[in-house]
Amino acid sequence: MNGQPNTRLSDLFGLAGWSKGELARLVNRQAAAMGHPQLATDTSRVRRWIDMGEIPRDPVPRVLAVLFTERLGRVVTTEDLGLVRHGRVGKRRGDGSVEHPDGMPWAPERTAAVLTEFTGMDLMLNRRGLVGAGAALAAGSALTSAMHDWLHTDPVLAADAPRIDDPLHADPAGFDRYEAAPIGSQEIEELERSVEVFRAWDAARGGGLQRKAVVGQLNEVGGMLAYRHPEHLQRRLWGVAANLAVLAGWMSHDIGLEPTAQKYFVIAAHAAREGGDRPRAGEALSRAARQMVHLGKPDEALDLMRLAKSGAGEEALPRTQAMLYTIEAWAQASMGRGQAMRRTLGIAEDLFVSDKGDVPPPSWMQMFDEADLHGMQALAYRTLADHEESAATIAQRHAKRAIELRVKNRNRSQIFDYISLASACFIADDPEQADRYARLALVSMRANSSHRTWDRLREMYRLTAQYSGYPKIQDLREEIKLALPRGSKRTGRTARA
Repeated sequence: MNGQPNTRLSDLFGLAGWSKGELARLVNRQAAAMGHPQLATDTSRVRRWIDMGEIPRDPVPRVLAVLFTERLGRVVTTEDLGLVRHGRVGKRRGDGSVEHPDGMPWAPERTAAVLTEFTGMDLMLNRRGLVGAGAALAAGSALTSAMHDWLHTDPVLAADAPRIDDPLHADPAGFDRYEAAPIGSQEIEELERSVEVFRAWDAARGGGLQRKAVVGQLNEVGGMLAYRHPEHLQRRLWGVAANLAVLAGWMSHDIGLEPTAQKYFVIAAHAAREGGDRPRAGEALSRAARQMVHLGKPDEALDLMRLAKSGAGEEALPRTQAMLYTIEAWAQASMGRGQAMRRTLGIAEDLFVSDKGDVPPPSWMQMFDEADLHGMQALAYRTLADHEESAATIAQRHAKRAIELRVKNRNRSQIFDYISLASACFIADDPEQADRYARLALVSMRANSSHRTWDRLREMYRLTAQYSGYPKIQDLREEIKLALPRGSKRTGRTARA
């Protein structure tokens, strides 16, 4: 007990709408259901947890996490509740301290435990049919502040850490935990192959259909990481965790689970850093930046991109750096900074062509090829066209080139290309060509589960209004309305098409 209120627990308690006595009774009932019938708490203890910062003994924090997760319909971890013993309880801003959002960065030995607990709670939401989208996003500047120093220091690798008797050196956390045991290189190779399968599926069909499988795989990997493997195997396992966490985040973002997606991106950055892969950590944070641009927060995206680029370090290959610059350019375009956007895209192009290919790219960069470079350029110029109409012509050129270069089974990216091209054609007063590419997008979307494509399609629909007097465009507008699922509109401003 530290005598200070646990403001994280207090805030979530207020959102839940329970009384202290009601929460005490729920804790006792849930604990019994989880195999702890001897646990007995009361109103006074709940008061001490909230008002005095007392951290109850296990299993109470886990019980509380389950209760709040079910009540709020989103993942709530013991970290979110401020109930981790070796971490500080959050204080409100304005009292002379600055709170890092969601307890970030957490201690290195906590990464596997946080990963396992969060995925376990996410799976519980899936099983019980809850929504899981009711939290608030942490601001990009807040994430940057929390993670800057941590990302720029070297992690304490398992080989250098003090040896302890118990191989389960990570704190027990979460449920359905994989029973920790040693694994070898063959098992890790199988895990690495599974990542490639999941990544290909996501690129082809969108994030909605396989997200639960990815989260389940990541949950098991978190359990494996609790065992102390030889350093070379542990690094590879952290790499698998980082790749799966990025995929889980991207799939969550793709179906509108924005706070969940953000948490996975941060977990991925932690996992990559634990494995000594700073470029991977930077790329994970760049995903969070793309998410911010999509949600209409380009200034926060730029904060994250500064951290992503500096955190990636000098080891980042030119093609990786090029990818990071294209995201920064998109954010600049969203803010109408045409000159800065063009300069940034120029740097990206130079970096991309300077990559001689003599160093094989990591698996997570193989998706960023020349088609993606042109696709991002098309998106940036199309976004800028909302501020400078002349940019629409350049957007068309890049979008057409991206479509020509797209390889098979990159359906979601191709849909974005079609929408970027159609939108640019509408802005450039070419409704005939716009209609053609808009219909190609609609046909392709039928087999895709990406909510982001719906968001971009909705923005393209806005551009059709001035041509609604054309019979062909009026028909297109009706088809778009039929294609958009009811109730799919995101809160806040959606991405530009």
